[in-house]
Amino acid sequence: MIKRIHLLFLIFLLLPAGILMAQGNKINFVEYDLPNGLHVILHQNSSVPVVAVTILYHVGSKNESSDRTGFAHFFEHLMFEGSDNIPRGEFDKYVQSAGGVNNANTTQDRTFYYELFPSNQLELGLWLESERLLHLRIDSTGVETQRKVVKEERSLRYDNQPYGSIIEETFKHAFKVHPYQWTPIGSAQYIDQAKLTEFMDFHAKFYVPDNATLSIAGDINISETKKLVEKYFAGIPKGKSKIQRPTIKEPAQTAEVRDIVLDNIQLPAVIQAYHMPANGTPDSYALQMLTTLLSNGESSRLIKSIVDQQQKALYVGSFPFALEDAGLFIVFGIANMGVTAEDLDKAIDTEIEKVKNELVSDHDLQKLKNQSESEFVSQNSTMAGIAENLSNYHVYFGDANLVNTEIDRYMKVTKEDIKRVAQQYLKKENRVVLYYLPKQEKTEGK
Repeated sequence: MIKRIHLLFLIFLLLPAGILMAQGNKINFVEYDLPNGLHVILHQNSSVPVVAVTILYHVGSKNESSDRTGFAHFFEHLMFEGSDNIPRGEFDKYVQSAGGVNNANTTQDRTFYYELFPSNQLELGLWLESERLLHLRIDSTGVETQRKVVKEERSLRYDNQPYGSIIEETFKHAFKVHPYQWTPIGSAQYIDQAKLTEFMDFHAKFYVPDNATLSIAGDINISETKKLVEKYFAGIPKGKSKIQRPTIKEPAQTAEVRDIVLDNIQLPAVIQAYHMPANGTPDSYALQMLTTLLSNGESSRLIKSIVDQQQKALYVGSFPFALEDAGLFIVFGIANMGVTAEDLDKAIDTEIEKVKNELVSDHDLQKLKNQSESEFVSQNSTMAGIAENLSNYHVYFGDANLVNTEIDRYMKVTKEDIKRVAQQYLKKENRVVLYYLPKQEKTEGK
């Protein structure tokens, strides 16, 4: 019977809110700050008995030192070790025993933790998050355990995975002074070298209420939830030092950067990475729509031309890393059998030149806007998605209400905007081009 209840709850979690809930388009919420600086955002929707308890720490890989990369990602794991009141390894058991699920993720800009529960377990979720904020256990046993876990993750997902180092290599080549030059996975070498006191100092600096946003969405009572938040979080002291954000700006790139990366792969790959403006800037929305034009769906330009018609690639697509600071617009393709990296590179260039020199049609523009609107609605179709977006909008833009209005920024993008940003940013002197080649190909060519 218990397994059946848990299964039904998981179905509730996975079904979109738009199917389950008769809610209006507008997402209503309340937000406020505790005296210790913790920002709290509450969204009530009682259509389904579920609740998402999330906390976003404004710390990612860009907040690390160049000789201690990987700390933010390391803490993504360490924060599950336990606390003064949660035995080691028991955090997940608390969640699972209550019928919930939980996870976390780290980016260049932030670390995000979440639990999804039946709504009657809201207090448990708040206690769990308050425990690892106030009483996280940082000791040699936990640190050594997670050193092994993080190194194994790096080995499996990056070092020994075909094409696994693409993002790492791309950012390393594209950024020379900004801390985006390293990625969240970081260096196993630096994690090994770090002392226990360094981990303690990193936690004391960044994992504090005044660097966190607690966002709760679902079947809650606002006034009762405020009392619970007060109970579990108000007594946590704020950080002792002011957090310094990176202010360094990457100099404008003035010449194309090209390189070859040898990998344990069978087919060549091509990566083109263009510097782009920060997330939330007007041009970032036009670039987002441009990537939809290029690679969203089977009828998109890159797929239709290079994959279907020319058959030069098994896959080709574009995706923007629109980060808190200026990021990268990346085009990536895996060549078909018998196709060289040079041939694929030229085919991609041809399609890029088209969007730089030709206006999209009225029909295509409307299609792009429809796709953008659909994606926007989809992102807010679950309680977890709403809670995360409310946090992101507050932290990055200081305006949580963008959860309701950001779509207007996409709708303002014109055909001329798309052509202009293509011309302005997708130019050779503003890009890094990497050829991923099979190791045996280099050996045979000697």
